[in-house]
Amino acid sequence: MSHALTRRRFVVGAAGLAAAAALPRTAAAARRRRRMSADVCVVGAGFAGLATARELVAAGRDVIVLEARDRVGGRVHNARVAPGVVTELGAEYVGPTQDRILALAAAVGVDTFKTYNEGSSVLLLNGQRSLYPAATGVSDDPDFQAALAALPVADQMAAEVPVAAPWKAPRAEEWDKQTFAQFRDQNIATANGRAIFDQAVAGIWGADPREMALLYALFYIAGAGDPSTPGSLARLITTGGGAQDSRFVGGSQRVAIEVARRLGRRVVLEAPVRRIETTGKDAVTVTGDGVEVDARRVVVAVPPVLAARIDYAPALPAAKGKLLGSITPGNLIKLEAIYDRPFWREQGLSGQGVSITGTGTLPFDNSPPQGAPGIVFSFVGGDGSRALPAGAAARRAAFTDNLVAFFGEEARNMTGFIQGDWSREAWTRGCPVGHMGRNVMATLGPQLRRPVGLIHFAGTETADYWFGYMDGAVRSGERAAGEVRRSLRR
Repeated sequence: MSHALTRRRFVVGAAGLAAAAALPRTAAAARRRRRMSADVCVVGAGFAGLATARELVAAGRDVIVLEARDRVGGRVHNARVAPGVVTELGAEYVGPTQDRILALAAAVGVDTFKTYNEGSSVLLLNGQRSLYPAATGVSDDPDFQAALAALPVADQMAAEVPVAAPWKAPRAEEWDKQTFAQFRDQNIATANGRAIFDQAVAGIWGADPREMALLYALFYIAGAGDPSTPGSLARLITTGGGAQDSRFVGGSQRVAIEVARRLGRRVVLEAPVRRIETTGKDAVTVTGDGVEVDARRVVVAVPPVLAARIDYAPALPAAKGKLLGSITPGNLIKLEAIYDRPFWREQGLSGQGVSITGTGTLPFDNSPPQGAPGIVFSFVGGDGSRALPAGAAARRAAFTDNLVAFFGEEARNMTGFIQGDWSREAWTRGCPVGHMGRNVMATLGPQLRRPVGLIHFAGTETADYWFGYMDGAVRSGERAAGEVRRSLRR
């Protein structure tokens, strides 16, 4: 997938959304609409929606999944870079305690392989280049160490936040009034240490510490584990044994494709949902482009920014609507450079690194398991993404300069360049996850997973553990399916 093709698809999607929002429904359009019925209508065919549908079908329920795009996977998307070779434009990593996405992948026959994590990683700081072991991910640079000093403090505070109800944390109101930037400034002594911390935060959330409430950040950290494993900020930023431990053979979207293949004709593509109307005690109608589904229950499994744009009749409770509107999509872009081989490995480098300046400050080796072609990508998030030049050529040039600083002049010999810019994708509007600013979680948090009548909500932004990750999306779908099963038995 070239940048040009990707850009064209995004622009067409955005234009389609604008047109659909602006044009009135016509009698002819209504006559063309296909009418369907099911026990449950699921809105969205990302991991949350697919997991919901899979669980309900296994329980014997009739399910229809409506997806706005012409593909499944939501915020996971494979791009073909060579015959038999893909790279991921969205979510891709899995690690220990992410049990639900790993179980789902195993169930549909998709294997994992370890992220390349051998040799040395690179730190660029104050115009100096230094190396540190990839296996530990820890540099002995004083500023790097200053940034690391904040991790155990954050973990200790996060241990006080219950993932099922973070608004019930003993200091919830206090922490919800503070930003994550205030925590940073109180716990990291050096300016460069704070800048390193900011890069990590931008890579995880696609946002900057000042944009997030401390309570939200601590909840997110608390969820980076499971019921028997406490969450950890270190786990979020770690490769080996952490959140970046492994990848899926064939790309992460392959898992979604395999789940959808088993669901078959239950998944309807290019059917963006415009309206959800509750018409009776046990009846709800979901209206999308070209299709109308009469169901007994609905599961909305799309990002909050999109869920908030659906027309609900009757309207959602004010608090629920306010919460959906208060979850801001992250702004995280993946810039990816393709080479004939991963030449950095020949230098004993892992392909990973950290810089506090330039374009592409968090590189990773994204080469396929067979080792060629060589692919390196970098997250660009928060202020970094907003500072990117608009054109693909300018982005490529700026990214190249930083890759040269990391890996030497051979980094100029790209054979290809692609990017995943999710803020341009009409049916996502940001990546990797929605975040909350101050004074949201403590007051509106109880609305996060709460059903509204016959309407249930899923999506990684409704997860408890691994909120924001593929695993959180699957967990949320399984939770929503359980809610629906129980409600239909009453």
